[in-house]
Amino acid sequence: MEFLIDFLLHLDNHLIAMVNEYGTLTYAILFLIIFTETGLIVMPFLPGDSLLFAAGAIAALPNSALNIYIIIPLLIVAALLGDNVNYFVGRFAGDFVKSKERILFFKRDYIIQTEAFYAKHGAKTIIMARFVPIVRTVAPFVAGAGSMKYQNYLLNCVIGALLWVIGLTTMGFLFGNIPIVKNNFEKVILAIIVISVLPMVIALLKGKRKKSNPSTF
Repeated sequence: MEFLIDFLLHLDNHLIAMVNEYGTLTYAILFLIIFTETGLIVMPFLPGDSLLFAAGAIAALPNSALNIYIIIPLLIVAALLGDNVNYFVGRFAGDFVKSKERILFFKRDYIIQTEAFYAKHGAKTIIMARFVPIVRTVAPFVAGAGSMKYQNYLLNCVIGALLWVIGLTTMGFLFGNIPIVKNNFEKVILAIIVISVLPMVIALLKGKRKKSNPSTF
């Protein structure tokens, strides 16, 4: 856990070290991380948001081995591929996963929370979930396990992937190396994590409040 926290907060340094050691092979590593976060329901904790921002920031550095025009389409493909794998896992193995209290890092509560998110926002959940850690990993699975038609799912999936990857990598590319951001990169990454998780925390608190104060008629 300490390693994960250190990796998240010093993502820029770790990514620079990765680029220095592996060069263009870093593209494959980034692809694998984004695919794993979105495609494997048991790995919802991976740092997608902050990784995209950091990758964009490093691509903006002089003589960087990373090219923003390669990163963006590559990671869009990774996100879409992961989402579609997750959707079909949900379609064919949804009942099995739901029957388990916990599988590795994945808890059944994540499905319950995401189903509540779906109940409130409908198909737009696929787009909105892109910006909410854990929910973005579980949402495709729940869509596959539920009644969402694949065509409808795919449309929202593409829109979400485009907004997520282009938005965060471009922000990192444009602002990641501004002195105030660069000198406070840990705080920026922490802020991204907090902002990303906030909607889920609010939803959980609202859910608990409704349970403790049921409506009376």
